[in-house]
Amino acid sequence: MNWDQIQGNWKQFIGKAKQQWAELTDDDLQQAAGDREVLEGKIQERYGDSKETAKHKVDNWIESL
Repeated sequence: MNWDQIQGNWKQFIGKAKQQWAELTDDDLQQAAGDREVLEGKIQERYGDSKETAKHKVDNWIESL
């Protein structure tokens, strides 16, 4: 799976993202709208992660799909 596939079908992946990051709100996920950088920023904001940690979490999530 690559990010282009996720971005193109973002509405289908919102539920999976919500399962992965329960602290993200529905509004956070709607705002991300498939934009990886916005999603990483929301993860940083909600979890207090560094930019690199958030990027790593998203990479791991993509690999798990």
